[in-house]
Amino acid sequence: MSKSRTALPGMLQGDKMVAPDQWERQAIPTRLPIVTWTISGCSIILRALLMKPMGNVLQFPADIPMGSGFERVKATYSVRDISRQFGLSESTLRRWTRAGLLGTAPGTKTGEVRYHYRSLTLFRRARELRNRGLSIRQIEAELQGQMNLFPEPEGQLVQLPARASPFQEALLLHERGKPEAETAYRRAIAEDDFAVDAYCNLGILEFERGNLLEAFDCFTAALQQDPRHFEAHLNLAHLYFESGDLRLARLHYEIAAKIEPGFPDLYFNLGLLHAAKGEFEQAVDILGRAKQLAAEDEGRKVDALLARIAAIIRE
Repeated sequence: MSKSRTALPGMLQGDKMVAPDQWERQAIPTRLPIVTWTISGCSIILRALLMKPMGNVLQFPADIPMGSGFERVKATYSVRDISRQFGLSESTLRRWTRAGLLGTAPGTKTGEVRYHYRSLTLFRRARELRNRGLSIRQIEAELQGQMNLFPEPEGQLVQLPARASPFQEALLLHERGKPEAETAYRRAIAEDDFAVDAYCNLGILEFERGNLLEAFDCFTAALQQDPRHFEAHLNLAHLYFESGDLRLARLHYEIAAKIEPGFPDLYFNLGLLHAAKGEFEQAVDILGRAKQLAAEDEGRKVDALLARIAAIIRE
């Protein structure tokens, strides 16, 4: 198959991100491998050869799902959502909310804490500071000093415009499964209203319609504007995994892991990728990391995959 030579987002050299003008794109295969699961609207396709002369296809039982699939930016997030995605403890999030550092989403039920998508800017800033080596207390002080957006105590509501912005409208339409979401995302991009996140979600819409190249272009556009956009790297890794390009899938999973080292689904998918390649030692090590980070209910799928790998090794 011929390969085009344009931009592939997110290349690493050692621990450094290569500049966008040095990226290289590899064409996505148009013929997909044959082993699939469907989980949360996302089918994951594996094509992996075992280390045997006949090149048998490695197959896992259907009750071993992938992680949560593609990572979509949502209108609101629970405390658990933010804790999993940003590696912040739930107790820290609740303390920041009580202190007024974080605003809760409008319409939040009494006793429930949910965060509006606009709070992602602050959470991403906290992630950046943590990756620089700052402690939680130092991050808290930095956020209070530089981004004191919500000075009132006890979880002040995020004040939103009376009329929904294009991106907010797109999120609501997307969550309701309305086809008009695409137009709203494109309007958000044109008006630079959370354009990077709009590109990311639009890529998921394109994938769901079977438009792999269009999905690739959307995730690429997101990374051209923000080379460290976690969701875009994770989604691009999923897309390459879907397309049977395990090398580039691994690349973007590993970039995503450098950006957010505490996201358990990422390690589950990366461990599954190594298992699909017959690299079982690496798979077991990485899945061990996934189990450390995962909640108890999520840990069961890791145990199921580890058990399957152990059975394959014994065969």
